[in-house]
Amino acid sequence: MDTTVNALGQVVGFVDIGTNAVRLLVVRVNPNFSYTVITQEKEVIRLGEGEFKDSLLKPEAMDRAVFVCGKFSELAKTYGATNLIAVGTSAIREARNQSEFLQRLFRETGLNVHVISGKEEARLIYLGVSSGIDIGDEKAIFVDLGGGSTEIAIGDQYKLCYLHSLRLGAIRLTSQFIGEGWTSPIPNNVYKQMKNQVSSKTHEVKAQVKACGARRAWGSSGTIINLAEIACKMFKKSGNGDALFLTRKNLKKLALELCSLPLEERKKLPGINPDRADIIVAGAAIMETVMDDFGLEEICVSHKELRDGLLVDYLSDFESYRELQKSPVRHRSILHLGRSFNFDEKHSETVSALTLQLFDSAKQIGLHNLGSQERELLSYAAALHDIGDFISFNDHHLHSHYIISNSELYGFDPQEIAIIANVARFHRKKLPSKKALKTTNLDEKSKVAIAILSTFLRLAEKLDRSHCAMVKRVEFTKTGKDTIVLTFYSDTDCSLEEWSIVQNKQAFFDALGKQLDVHCIVTPSN
Repeated sequence: MDTTVNALGQVVGFVDIGTNAVRLLVVRVNPNFSYTVITQEKEVIRLGEGEFKDSLLKPEAMDRAVFVCGKFSELAKTYGATNLIAVGTSAIREARNQSEFLQRLFRETGLNVHVISGKEEARLIYLGVSSGIDIGDEKAIFVDLGGGSTEIAIGDQYKLCYLHSLRLGAIRLTSQFIGEGWTSPIPNNVYKQMKNQVSSKTHEVKAQVKACGARRAWGSSGTIINLAEIACKMFKKSGNGDALFLTRKNLKKLALELCSLPLEERKKLPGINPDRADIIVAGAAIMETVMDDFGLEEICVSHKELRDGLLVDYLSDFESYRELQKSPVRHRSILHLGRSFNFDEKHSETVSALTLQLFDSAKQIGLHNLGSQERELLSYAAALHDIGDFISFNDHHLHSHYIISNSELYGFDPQEIAIIANVARFHRKKLPSKKALKTTNLDEKSKVAIAILSTFLRLAEKLDRSHCAMVKRVEFTKTGKDTIVLTFYSDTDCSLEEWSIVQNKQAFFDALGKQLDVHCIVTPSN
């Protein structure tokens, strides 16, 4: 049964109590299955500090955790959270004094913490990371390097084929091989021993990676992110636009540098998080060995994590959301953004359909030579062209550009987002001149595409001027060398739409170098 009416439209908080840090996510879940992130918080508590020698959480570590969890609980309630979902991972699940700690957490913070297994942790991380990428049916490896454990999942966009949890974490290996409080450089033989320890535990996973044929990999967690950030600063960045990657080649060079430095010097490395400087060598050993054993030349970095997986898992209780999840991640990402800004969904769908009809018929008569990628981006720009109305109707095309440019559109690279944003920006008023596009950092091919695509969107938007979907079909035809006829069909009078198209003949000529004639065919419905 779909309990949407009772469960949505509320504020929900998600708390991840990890071995190294506590993370909070507070969202407002809307009835249309979009959600708004109200706050994300993180505090390093080192709950697993000193634990892995005797499987006991230390009093000081528990004090830190209780204090931070209490503050996060208060913060979530201040934002209106009526439901707090809290989970504990490696440090708590292995602690012999787990029950004592959980009782204290409930007593002092009100949090009822559910301790999850390693495989459940891997599943939730997969849900979180996969919700923000576009891989379709291609199988990928998902790696999350925590303080006490490393979670591995293998799956595609829609389903899992393997889950595993390794008792290998940055704090655990630091405690075992380096010692908490060690400030000198890390001897090469110690680093090699850590790698051997990791390799001894990855045999089963290695076989599964080979059997599933997964070649791409996504990494999450603060340690993986920070390793990639340091490598990006120290060596020339690898990746596409703003996307962050960690290559095996750069990781090996980085590991040598990290081991050679005493702790205080390590903390000064460009890009490093000083709070991780004491455990990052162990993190590098885990990641280098995993990449070696799995044959990974690079790993894509994701900022999605366990708490995002908790949100996806929560929403998956609703049938309507499960149906939405069956659609491609790019489509879901666009729909989520539009719904978050209360866009006119019917108008969006109408304009998208008309825009694509213009694109297709124009291609058939040789008006442009753009391909399927540009067509797809045009449909997304058409869907979001009016979301700037949320801020103000005046100059809403500029507001749309700002919102799209600065939103997390999962499954898109930065250049694609820039094209979508600029096509939406130029659907009205100013045309996309070279001067207007000067600061976009887009190549000439993309700028030409924006000029053409925004013209199609400009015309399609005018064809639904009334937001009543009166125009049912539209097409371009060629009547001469320099003249194009735009014919549109309706079952009622469309004089306003026709007049609006006429007002944009110059924009059409500027973008495509052709004169435009307009022909409206009205066929009353019976």
